Amino acid sequence: MAEEGPPRHGTATRHAFRVGREDAGKRLDQALAAAIPGLSRRRARVLLELGGVFVDGARTKVAGRLLRAGQRVEAHLGGAFARAQTTLGIEARAEDEAKLPTARVVFLDESLVVVDKPAGLLTAPTPESDRGNLASILARQLGGPVLVVHRIDLETSGLLVFARTPEANAALAAIFQVHAVERVYLSVWDGHPDWDERTIEKAVAGRRAVTHVVVKQRFSWGATLVECRLETGRTHQIRIHAESAGHPVLGDRRYGRTTAYDPPRTALHAHTLGFVHPKTGEKVTFESPWPEDLTQWLAARG
Repeated sequence: MAEEGPPRHGTATRHAFRVGREDAGKRLDQALAAAIPGLSRRRARVLLELGGVFVDGARTKVAGRLLRAGQRVEAHLGGAFARAQTTLGIEARAEDEAKLPTARVVFLDESLVVVDKPAGLLTAPTPESDRGNLASILARQLGGPVLVVHRIDLETSGLLVFARTPEANAALAAIFQVHAVERVYLSVWDGHPDWDERTIEKAVAGRRAVTHVVVKQRFSWGATLVECRLETGRTHQIRIHAESAGHPVLGDRRYGRTTAYDPPRTALHAHTLGFVHPKTGEKVTFESPWPEDLTQWLAARG
């Protein structure tokens, strides 16, 4: 029996079904096409190449895999699938990735890599795909493992650090766990707060979350540039805290609202990242300027 559930990541749609006795022995691509409305076997194979299919919880890309009765198949269809061309093969998937925005490497050594991520590029693999994300792209470029320490959202730009060794990954993970990291974001919020500085403390997913906010500039057309310094680092923390303050991040389609002056994407940028280097023990700090797409948007507002 097939089931369709709410997205578990971003805007992807999840389809899941159990293999019945009558379908035992079918190829995986054949079963996917039969279970998901509007999905052809060819497009099912594209989905498999992207890594959007799991059998009994394990990601699989083998279109000809024969299924057994009782197995659970789960497929995730989202933006990566919608953007992918219908051509099959390694070259087609490489062409898909070539269309993605390019990240800038800010710092690189044997322990870690710091990257300035553009909006529109995922940080790490998702259930929807294990391709076309910053971690997998860096791993191929650097010719070695790239381990995810933290993430920023698809539509958020700015600084990220990845570990290149298990030792560095463990050390950085410990630093982030105790919030011994300097993380400063710039953002444009809807409206004009009636305060210049404020600490917002509001739990996120049941966990303590604290953001220190400073107004940098109020725009005459009804928005405000703010600096957000994270004391904790929960998923969507700034976006949730902005909404709770009554001034959602402009362009935020999940927690915000549509305005007459919406930006081309979420107006949120990871501006400063500082931490103790896991090998040298020295404090390192990196900064990324306000990105060009949002600069042009503000300039057009006057």
